[in-house]
Amino acid sequence: MVPGLPLPPEVQLAQRLAGNEQVMRDRALRKLRKYIMTRSQRATGAFNTEEMLKIWKGLFYCLWMQDKPLLQEELGRTIAQLVHAFQNTEAQHLFLRAFWQTMIREWTGIDLLRLDKFYLLMRLVLRESLMTVRTRRWEERKIEQLLELLTTEVLHPDSQAPNGVKSHFLEIFLEELTKVGAAELTADQNLQFIDPFCQIAAHTKDSLVLHKIIRCILEAIVEQAPLAIEDLMNEVDTQSEEGEESDGGEESDGGEESDGGEESSEDEQDLQDTPPKRLHAGSVYRAEPKEYVWDDEENTGPVLQFDYEAIANRLFTLASRQSTPSQNRKRLYRLIQKFRVLAGGTFPDDDVPEKAYKKLLEGRRERKKRKNRLSTLQPQNEQAACSIEGSEAEASTSDMSPGMKRSRREDEKTGQREPPGKRKKPGARAKGAGVQQPARKRKQPLQSEK
Repeated sequence: MVPGLPLPPEVQLAQRLAGNEQVMRDRALRKLRKYIMTRSQRATGAFNTEEMLKIWKGLFYCLWMQDKPLLQEELGRTIAQLVHAFQNTEAQHLFLRAFWQTMIREWTGIDLLRLDKFYLLMRLVLRESLMTVRTRRWEERKIEQLLELLTTEVLHPDSQAPNGVKSHFLEIFLEELTKVGAAELTADQNLQFIDPFCQIAAHTKDSLVLHKIIRCILEAIVEQAPLAIEDLMNEVDTQSEEGEESDGGEESDGGEESDGGEESSEDEQDLQDTPPKRLHAGSVYRAEPKEYVWDDEENTGPVLQFDYEAIANRLFTLASRQSTPSQNRKRLYRLIQKFRVLAGGTFPDDDVPEKAYKKLLEGRRERKKRKNRLSTLQPQNEQAACSIEGSEAEASTSDMSPGMKRSRREDEKTGQREPPGKRKKPGARAKGAGVQQPARKRKQPLQSEK
């Protein structure tokens, strides 16, 4: 750079974002938002990768310098919402790509005290990324572009992402997708969202990625199946009630009763009597988004709907290929069985997973058996212990000298006794009042000493 020339605006903003004073950082963040909105509106002269990486380095250290959890959460939300300041999809994807590259580059330098705030930033940026697709009404092309960006930067074999970034991304993906799109997405769209993870699980050689995809995405879908069916049935019931109210209003306006009243009640009864397995999750489309508050403890709110038979068929297609490693194929085949069972209408336990529930029952059986065994052996052990103590007492009284017997009686009078579990060493003589101790032999001096 030629000396004397002013620095580029990205470098100036990055320096101010990483400043020591919070007032300066807040002012720089507001200026950055205006700068992004103004520059992204141009037809030419859009951002490039190098400029975006400089901006994200300043944003990274802006959060680094922020203290107090509430302020950190507010700042993280403000930084994540910068993606909506861009006026085109290409610039938004460049902003998101630069974010993941920055996190991968700086991850090893984050200490434990600052780790939680960057975990939160990853979650907030992922949420706002999904919101960008939601604002475009979940277009198929937009979904594909976002998933390609995320999987390439984080989960691709050529990616240099640390294990911490991979693990946290896979842990939060389904949760954030549920928060953003559970009220609108259909089963076919949800299958499109998880399809890249199914492909990665079929051919990856990274055991961590395989385990996290199976545990945090595929098995999570299995565990949420009862909630998804219940949510679907509630939606069908509300739709049928709204249809009945509209039919009743038309009848009251016309002043005549139509013959379809009985048919509508019969249809409602059929819907209530229909088992969940006959309802196809992909056939229900959510037209109007619902506002709700997500509660992690009670797990309230809408749940993602899936076509379990379609997931099983897709996994079977991927796992049956010759290029699929044998270990991946075995684990995917187990999941295929679970999804086919779900498609048949059998659901796991709502509260406890099946494996944990079996272990819990086995543990109870073991405790009961052990308790019964102890209760049966306890009387015999007490009798044996009493007989042994009696025989030992007789043997000890017969072998004791008069002095030892007298000391034993004195100990009984004073209440001081030797602990019952303490045994004397074999060959050792007891010290008593009437026992004479042998005189110790003196060491004979050597002739040279004489």
